[in-house]
Amino acid sequence: MQHNQVLGGSEGEAQALKPLKQDMESMPTNNSGKQKWRKVAYGGIQPGYDDNYTDESFLEGMVMNANVVKRDFLKVMLDSVSISQYLCVASLVVVIWIQTLHSVIGETSLLCLDAGLLAMGFSIILLTASQLSLQLFLHYLLKISFFISGLYILAPVYHTLTRSISSDTIWALSVSLLLIHLFLHDYSGSAIRPPGAHNHPTLSNSISLNASIVASVLIASRLPSRLHVFAVLLFSLQVFLFAPLVVFSIKRYSFRAHLWFSFMLMFMALSIVYALRPVLFVILLVLLVFVSVICPYWLIRIQEYKFEINGPWDEAKLCFDITE
Repeated sequence: MQHNQVLGGSEGEAQALKPLKQDMESMPTNNSGKQKWRKVAYGGIQPGYDDNYTDESFLEGMVMNANVVKRDFLKVMLDSVSISQYLCVASLVVVIWIQTLHSVIGETSLLCLDAGLLAMGFSIILLTASQLSLQLFLHYLLKISFFISGLYILAPVYHTLTRSISSDTIWALSVSLLLIHLFLHDYSGSAIRPPGAHNHPTLSNSISLNASIVASVLIASRLPSRLHVFAVLLFSLQVFLFAPLVVFSIKRYSFRAHLWFSFMLMFMALSIVYALRPVLFVILLVLLVFVSVICPYWLIRIQEYKFEINGPWDEAKLCFDITE
């Protein structure tokens, strides 16, 4: 009885291995009678070949530089205008901070500047919108009202926030946070979405925005009055929160208008900085030339040395957005 069970088990294993044996027998052979190697992912070790063996057919599907983009120097320079523009915006914010701390700009003048910037940005967004509607107007008006009211209520708290911290520490933290903001800022505008669209901010965008807000709060806390704090914070947050949306609206409406707006902004920033400190003007001008001319030239040159290999061994790539 036990012998029959063992015999039956052996017959079952033989039946299970029979298809595999037939498949191996049907494999093509070369002139020496050896079975020909096949390029399969899950076939096990093929008899007569090492596990890492490949033949001349392995690289038949290789493609070199399939995804390398041919870049045009002028196109790259135009794309870098967004970076130069935002550097000028950040320099203007720093100028306003310094002039306010030195009591050159009063709180009344700063509030008038805030109102003018808010009205201009609000008008640009409405004029460049694809569809003007009362609902869009009320949507922005409600958000801006809540924003300004909350900022005015919290101004006394920000005024006394860093009273026990030295000014040198405040300046060091503010400069460091502003550099982090510039380094991680989304210059392409890919994180900006129109009203009603789903927004999925990345970690770098969130860190950049929070760094600019904290730097603004640190600078505002050194001002003499609560109204000064409110005016400076409103100006800074308009630039860091509201200005990217305005620039995105202009760029989406017309790229030529975006270029004109950027050049005017750069000219204004260079003029103001030159009137204050010629040395800072030279530094800002060199930085703009480096970003707008030298960096695009380097990018074009290093494209010649780019070497990319693709083939059937690459992992599969999703052709749709997993967040949808």
